[in-house]
Amino acid sequence: MSSRTNRRRFLQTTAAAGFGFWVAGGAASRKERSPNGKIAFASVGIGGKGSSDSSDAGRFGDMVAICDVDEGTLKAGAKRFPKAKQYTDFRKMLCEMGKSIDAVTVSTPDHTHAPAALMAMRMGKHCFCQKPLTHTIYEARLMAKVAKDMKVATQMGNQGTASSSLRKAAAIVKSGALGPVKEVHVWTNRPIWPQGGERPAPVPCPAHLKWDLWLSVAPPRPYANGYHTFAWRGWWDFGTGALGDMACHTVNMPYMALNLRDPVSVQAECSGHNKDSYPKWSIITFDFPAQGKRPAVKLFWYDGGKKPDADLLEGKKMEGSGCLVIGEKGKLYGPGDYCEKGVSLLGGISMPKVKWTESPGHFEEWVLAINGGGAARSNFADYSGGLSETILLGNLAVWAAASGKGEKVQWDAKNLKATNMPELDAIIKPTYRPGYTLDA
Repeated sequence: MSSRTNRRRFLQTTAAAGFGFWVAGGAASRKERSPNGKIAFASVGIGGKGSSDSSDAGRFGDMVAICDVDEGTLKAGAKRFPKAKQYTDFRKMLCEMGKSIDAVTVSTPDHTHAPAALMAMRMGKHCFCQKPLTHTIYEARLMAKVAKDMKVATQMGNQGTASSSLRKAAAIVKSGALGPVKEVHVWTNRPIWPQGGERPAPVPCPAHLKWDLWLSVAPPRPYANGYHTFAWRGWWDFGTGALGDMACHTVNMPYMALNLRDPVSVQAECSGHNKDSYPKWSIITFDFPAQGKRPAVKLFWYDGGKKPDADLLEGKKMEGSGCLVIGEKGKLYGPGDYCEKGVSLLGGISMPKVKWTESPGHFEEWVLAINGGGAARSNFADYSGGLSETILLGNLAVWAAASGKGEKVQWDAKNLKATNMPELDAIIKPTYRPGYTLDA
C-alpha cells in the first residue's frame, strides 16, 4: 500500500473520529477546552522548520497559541493562525495557556529544545520536537525519561523515519542478507553554514528580535550577524554542528537496523576548533559492543567534505550524503539522507524479499499516538532519545579533539560518564541560566 493511500485513509479515519479521544491523565478533556473536540496545539518556534511543523499541527487540530522570539516571524504566523494567542516567551505561554493546550511542537535552535519540551511534558502535554532531540547527552536521556514517566505521546522531527525507502533498507539489513555486519560508514554534505572560525563582531540587535529570550539557557553574549536565523548551528553554545544537524537523518537507517545504542568508545579527528565554533570537518569512529546475535560494530562518520574510501562502493557513484553497511557476505549502499535515492546491494548478493510497516506520515503518527493509537516510531522514550544520545556522543569526542586528533573517549552509557575524561562532564550535562529548569 502506498504512503499516499495510507495518508488518505488516515485523514478519513481521524476526521470521522473528530479527534475525540483524550489520553494524558490529570488534565481536562479536549471537549472541555474546545467545542469541536479537536487537539489544541501550541507551537514554540514558527519560522524555518517551525513553519511546516506548525502548519502540520494546524491541519490536525486547533492552534491556540504560537511563540517565537522574532516578532516579525510571530506577526507572519499570526496571519496563518489568527485565533492563536501570541507569545515571545514559551514559559509565559505554557504558564498562561497550559489548561488550554493538549500538545506542543518545538522547532527552535538546538539549545532550546529541551528547556521548552521538558516544561511542556512535565505539564502533561504531548510533544513533537525537531532533531536533534536535544543539545546535550544528559538532556536526551532526561527527555526520554520524562516522556515515559508522564505517559505523553512524543515524536522527534526526523521525517525519514517514516519513509518506506529507509524502512525497507533497514529491513534488508535485518534480514541477514549482508551476513553479520562489522562496519557502517555514513557521510554528509554538511556543513553548509560558516563553521570553524572566530565570533563575529557585536552589532546592535534588531528591534524585532528578543535576543535574551533567543539565548535562553545559553551563556550571555552580545548579538552579532551570523547567529539568527540559521548559522547558529555552527556554534557550540547553540547548535550541534554538521553531526547534530544531519546524523539523526543519515545514521537513522543503520540505527533502526542494528540498534546502534550505547557505544563503549568514541574517537574523533577534525580540523581543530576553538571550543566556540565547531570544526570545518570531522571524522568520528564509534565502537559498539556485541548485542545479542549482532556482533560488535564500528560506525564511521564523515562531514565537511570528508568521505570514506571510494573503493568501498565498488564502482558506484558516491553521492554527497549516504550510508554504506558492510557485512561478511555483502554490502548495502543507500545514497541520500534517507536512502531515498534507491538501495544497491554490492558483493554479488541478491535482493531479499522483506516486509516493513508503512507509515501514514511522520506527523500523522504523532497525531495517532495522541489519540491512543500506539507510540509513534521516533518517540522519545523508545527510539529518538537513544538515537540522539548516540549522535551527540560524537560531538563529545569532537570536543576532546580540539587540537585535531582526540584521545578515545571511553564511555559508560549507564552512568553517562566519560570514564577516562572527567573534564567532559560539563559537556555531557549543561548548566542552565537562572529562570530555566533542567532537573525538576
